[in-house]
Amino acid sequence: MMRRREALVAGCAGLAALVGGLPRAHAVGGQLRIGYQKYGTLVLLKERGTLEKRLSAQGYDVTWTEFPGGPQLLEALNVGAIDFGTTGEAPPIFAQAAGAPLVYVGYEPAAPRGEAIIVPKDSPIQAVADLKGRKVALNKGSNVHYLLVRAIAAAGLKIRDIEPVYLAPADARAAFERGAVDAWVIWDPFLAAAQAATGARTLVDGTGLVDNLQFYLASRDYAARDPGAVHAVIEELDAADRWAAGNQQEVARLFGPRVGIPAPVLQVALERMGYGVAPVTDEVLGKQQRIADTFHDLGLIPKPITVRDAAWRASA
Repeated sequence: MMRRREALVAGCAGLAALVGGLPRAHAVGGQLRIGYQKYGTLVLLKERGTLEKRLSAQGYDVTWTEFPGGPQLLEALNVGAIDFGTTGEAPPIFAQAAGAPLVYVGYEPAAPRGEAIIVPKDSPIQAVADLKGRKVALNKGSNVHYLLVRAIAAAGLKIRDIEPVYLAPADARAAFERGAVDAWVIWDPFLAAAQAATGARTLVDGTGLVDNLQFYLASRDYAARDPGAVHAVIEELDAADRWAAGNQQEVARLFGPRVGIPAPVLQVALERMGYGVAPVTDEVLGKQQRIADTFHDLGLIPKPITVRDAAWRASA
């Protein structure tokens, strides 16, 4: 247990270093600093420019910063480098346990096929149970961390039965391709890209195991001080999401090159997404609580948390 806690502290310190060069001043009225990842509706919103058009008329300056994963993005939110961002289910739980002042402001529906445990096409591993004693790459604290926990348990194993190797997606892809790890737990579009490039086999995806929800989060201070800007970005995200749902081929063609993924591969990932942005409900918060309780029981977070404490009490 002590080693796990020490690892969590060390991981948080490493994440802080990654965002050390970003501005740390707290946001002021008229400013919205958004953190985004390589893939997702925020990328589409950034490229469409509709949020800037809407907020510039009100005197807002919108800036964007890309992050390699949810844990790094939320560390930036924690230190005051950004005001708003998106992650999967697990990163907000780790961040809340570490004291990050975040609130849930919206979510996208379930996309369980958008993450999976994969192995090389010629691997002797045929089932999750075969991962016993094997090296499994994943981004620690990311959405796929929970998928791995659930899949391992469903196969009758425990986390200690495997050897987790904590790597960011780019490093994990390299390790996977050179055979330094036996399996990789990864999300789209990295999942779709690896499947297309290497012929990787899927042991299991999230179907029947996890929802793979996508959350939009803001710093508590910013959401309380400027709820109008938060409402605006959620509304624009929902509009972009609903357009994308009916225009997946066009989205893939337009934005595939901009995120460095061939259009046909990106379209596979788009078909596995959930679409539409909605306010976070009590049911959704309850699902997050179950994940948080699981992580605490496993010693992955140092203390129990109440997810509902991070619910946004949104004003009109």
